[in-house]
Amino acid sequence: MTYTFANRIGSLAPSAIREILKVTQDPSVISFAAGNPAAFAFPVAEIEELSAELLASSGAEALQYGVSEGYGPLREQTKARIKRKFGLGNENDQLIITSGGQQVLELSAKVLGNEGDVVICETPSFVGALNAFRSYGLQLAGVPVLEDGMDLEAVEKILASGRRVAFIYTIPTYQNPTGRTMSLAKRQRLLELAEKYNVLILEDSPYLELSYEEAPPPPIKALDRSGRVIYAGSYSKVFSPGIRVGFALAPAPVISKLIVAKQVSDVHTNLFFSMLLSKYLEKYDLDKHISFVCREYRKKRDVMLAAAERHLSGVTMTRPGGGLFLWGELPPGYDGFELCKLASEKKVAAVPGSAFLPDETQTSGGFRLNFSLPTEEQIEKGMALLGQAVADLLKGR
Repeated sequence: MTYTFANRIGSLAPSAIREILKVTQDPSVISFAAGNPAAFAFPVAEIEELSAELLASSGAEALQYGVSEGYGPLREQTKARIKRKFGLGNENDQLIITSGGQQVLELSAKVLGNEGDVVICETPSFVGALNAFRSYGLQLAGVPVLEDGMDLEAVEKILASGRRVAFIYTIPTYQNPTGRTMSLAKRQRLLELAEKYNVLILEDSPYLELSYEEAPPPPIKALDRSGRVIYAGSYSKVFSPGIRVGFALAPAPVISKLIVAKQVSDVHTNLFFSMLLSKYLEKYDLDKHISFVCREYRKKRDVMLAAAERHLSGVTMTRPGGGLFLWGELPPGYDGFELCKLASEKKVAAVPGSAFLPDETQTSGGFRLNFSLPTEEQIEKGMALLGQAVADLLKGR
């Protein structure tokens, strides 16, 4: 039988990262390819305790259907927490609980974009977002990520072109994949451009709390006074990715449409884990847990940076103040995909920069490395092997 697929999905390729992760199932492979938090970052003992308590006291409720907006107490706790810590939210905003931060991106594309509309996004950017936008027939207009964030001259050029822009997508804090952070001045200017050209900003912020040095600038949403920003947040990187709990904070009219879109997607976010997370926030100190995780991740970041300096001759590396990733750039003319192929032969997995490009026909001299998941010993060994792959690539040209 010949199978015919919808245009919006038939042209989508499998995520390069997910394909690379298949290789990492080999236990002998040292993987820098994932974006996973480390196992020590999961409060397993507390989750075990709270799971038993929840099933004993509220099992029927926790295993039942819930409302599409999300578990009420968790919504209120989340609103209060991000207001206290980051100044997020005002009287015109509402919050919904989503199935991870990824769902905020997918629902925003569904609600805001018509086929053929443009999404202005960073180059490189998070492949999960890019594919979500592609799946609704949106056209990706990439702009470079500079040391201090998006190239705003390129952003304005697209906005002034007359093309119908659905929204601007950015990861301003510890960007995936580069680890770069947008400056305060650029955050303010981006809001000015959104106001001038009457467009929304989708701010993706899963790494905000994984800060290892000085605090980053405030979220763009915290600076927003005219209802221009949809904020996508997540508990994945600070509590557990497997529970699939994220949230969207946005003006009430936007949230009302996101709720309708969610109802036809998954009805509601996992209620058991929403209730469990709510109980954790009542009983334990999430900020203390995050501080512990950040201390451990900072050690790993520093080990990887030091190893890169020793082994990756000829490669330019970013030095992010937080997040989970380092970004490497080969000298001009070299392909990050070829490097990752050579590295895989040496049992080291990394992600080529081409996986993160809005324009899938382009090549990239970049590659992404994750430092949160591997052990310090694996980082030391893997970076030495990666250095051999770099040397092989540069010599073989």
